[in-house]
Amino acid sequence: MPDPSREGSVVLEIGGTLGALIIHTGLAEEGLEIEVSPTEDGTTRTHAAVRPRHLGGHTSHCAVISPLPEGGYTLWRTADTPEATVVVRGGEVTEYRWK
Repeated sequence: MPDPSREGSVVLEIGGTLGALIIHTGLAEEGLEIEVSPTEDGTTRTHAAVRPRHLGGHTSHCAVISPLPEGGYTLWRTADTPEATVVVRGGEVTEYRWK
């Protein structure tokens, strides 16, 4: 597992039609690979691992996926079970709290 990210160490590629997705989780999900797919195509997926992020005086756990073309996305709890759907907008960061 890579070292935790520190403040200012993650670069997001956003702008125009590209956005980013941050999925906030708890400590129990550290190392979990979270997959996302366009809502219209559940077979085309990308993923990111949940990592600890040292931000200021606290640590949070999240997966960061960037860049993503704007549109609707399904977050997958397992290979066959969706967690939620979100909308990513170009030039913006969409945030979701993993349940």
